[in-house]
Amino acid sequence: MDETKIAQLRNQSIPPARHFIDGAQVSASDGGTMPVTSPIDGAELTTLARGTHKDADRAIAAARGAFDDGRWSGLAPAARKKILLAWASLIEAHALELAVLGVRDNGTEIGMAFKAEPLSAAGTIRFYAEACDKIFGEIAPTSPGALGLVHKQPVGVVGAIVPWNFPLMIGAWKLAPALAAGCTMVMKPAETASLSLLRLAELGHEAGLPAGVFNVITGEGPVVGAALAQSHDVDALVFTGSGATGRKLMEAAARSNLKRVYLELGGKSPNIVFADAPDLNEAAKVSAAGIFRNSGQVCIAGSRLLVERSIYDSFLEKFAAQAKAMRVGDPLDPATHAGAINSESQLARNLAFVDAARAAGRRVVTGGTRILEQTGGTYMAPTIVADVTQDDPIVQNEVFGPVATVQPFDTEAEAIALANGTTLGLAAGVWTRDLSRAHRMVARLRAGVVHVNTYGGADITVPMGGMKQSGNGHDKSLHAFEKYLDLKTAWIKL
Repeated sequence: MDETKIAQLRNQSIPPARHFIDGAQVSASDGGTMPVTSPIDGAELTTLARGTHKDADRAIAAARGAFDDGRWSGLAPAARKKILLAWASLIEAHALELAVLGVRDNGTEIGMAFKAEPLSAAGTIRFYAEACDKIFGEIAPTSPGALGLVHKQPVGVVGAIVPWNFPLMIGAWKLAPALAAGCTMVMKPAETASLSLLRLAELGHEAGLPAGVFNVITGEGPVVGAALAQSHDVDALVFTGSGATGRKLMEAAARSNLKRVYLELGGKSPNIVFADAPDLNEAAKVSAAGIFRNSGQVCIAGSRLLVERSIYDSFLEKFAAQAKAMRVGDPLDPATHAGAINSESQLARNLAFVDAARAAGRRVVTGGTRILEQTGGTYMAPTIVADVTQDDPIVQNEVFGPVATVQPFDTEAEAIALANGTTLGLAAGVWTRDLSRAHRMVARLRAGVVHVNTYGGADITVPMGGMKQSGNGHDKSLHAFEKYLDLKTAWIKL
């Protein structure tokens, strides 16, 4: 990675950011703006357009027009493919620029951001571009006197609301299959991570996306996000974020046009270590990365460590050593292991969970404090809270920070009960040498993805989705198309 180029990019001034609507940069209808504060050092980077309901309506109208007149949905899939592939290539050409811009905005360490943001987004767009001319309809096995044809058609205008931790990666999970299917989109980024998605939209227009096909509008969730959910011209809504917001979006959809709503609402993921794990040192190292990379701001983070009692103390010591070895600091330094917490409010929330656990008599093994405050940035030490109970708030609620809880278990059945004992079910991990046990755990854990003898790591070919209150629908893989395609039957009498 070119450290000289990173240094140049980190000091570039950023002009005031505006919406990207109908192929052009557009200011808020009332001229409103909101500051963009970097979690690296607390400095104000630039301003965003503070979107209004009128702005959202304008973006929705642009997407509606672009869908209804067929400038995108009416293109041959091979033509859409060509434009999407050109977009992916442009993203790769601007990868370092996009990565640094995103890090300045949300604080993810550059080593992770470079791969997980622009390079991941480019790969995702390329995957769905290659797939879009390989979606076939069906001929039903009807009686000889009738012909039943099943057509797959784009659902229409899609509203997408994406979070601040990985805006390009998660944004691409939404936009790529939607656009490949022939839909148009209005995307609302998080208030604290909008800059890279706005730049992505510009590159899409440069690659040949027709005006109105992909629009990005910035602003506050209760205004812009609510407008998308309430609109009668949005046909589907996709969201990654908190459960509380997800419920509000579903309620708004029910009160408007009953648009389909797909939600990924986070996790409280168990990571289960049996005494017969193949390599306990490797398990400790990977488990630490699984919760402390990106300062724990990862939806599938293995935030609940469950350890078989016979190895509890020794494994906790190994795990704590890995946490203490994590280098937290400037996210634009390639040597940094974990960057900044996204915002002051998120940092305060993280610390409040730890303070409550400490007050309840739980053991804070390491961390639990703000660090590097002199930089002006928002940094937190990797934190381990041991000897917690299942009903502790820090066990039951998603913290979304570098905070791991640790609990012992005695039997496989107890491990499953503890693992499944929250309302969320996004991911899980199992460490064991016993192949039969591994299969039993995969079958019985209520989670959308179960890692075995690893934690994290998957590619675009496999689906990502949750069980229980972690949401519905799937990002990634060919299954993602299911959210953006309608089935239409043609029944023809012969």
